[in-house]
Amino acid sequence: MKKDNLKQQYRVNDQIHVHEVRVVGDDIESTVLPTYKALQLAEQKGVDLVEISPNAQPPVCRLIDYSKFLYQQKKHQKEMKAKQAKIEIKEIRFGPQTDDHDYNFKLKHAQGFLQEGDKVKAYVFFKGRSILFKEQGEVLLLRFAADLEDYGKVEQMPQLEGKRMIMFIAPKKQTGGKKSDAAIAEVVREEVPREKKAPQQKARKEYTGPKVEGEEFDD
Repeated sequence: MKKDNLKQQYRVNDQIHVHEVRVVGDDIESTVLPTYKALQLAEQKGVDLVEISPNAQPPVCRLIDYSKFLYQQKKHQKEMKAKQAKIEIKEIRFGPQTDDHDYNFKLKHAQGFLQEGDKVKAYVFFKGRSILFKEQGEVLLLRFAADLEDYGKVEQMPQLEGKRMIMFIAPKKQTGGKKSDAAIAEVVREEVPREKKAPQQKARKEYTGPKVEGEEFDD
């Protein structure tokens, strides 16, 4: 079904009814031709005339084997889809008077979510008369954001929506820690040979005995 939808996006050969088109291809210069001449050129080269930009003036057509063209488009769509990281939103709920143990437990979970690339929706739920403590809830969320500043950045400051005060935190981009580890390892490898040579150099410096004529010392 997906393949049929892809086919319907493009007009090919005799389906192209405009008077002239701009022809492009791997081995030709971009040029404007009457459509019938463009079709003749495609036939001479043993390929198809595929309309790739119908809204251009004139429409742009590519000389290419249509099956190959569909394969390229399908492959491109898969690559684009793979690059689009799916970001989930993880919710963390607080009460207006959350104790330190519960706070630290939820803070640890939020750190893990952000490290995995997910957004965090942190909110304070006010039940009954606890809405009177909305300022306390805002302070708690701002503290939460400050404790997560190494892992994420605030996308939306605390806002009261009904009985909830909500804040969104987005993950920070990773900054290549592995490269730093590799650099440290390289420094260590460079230092090891120097340490092995050091005792010999020190021994030569400490030799203070008289040199006997006609006699040489091996290092």
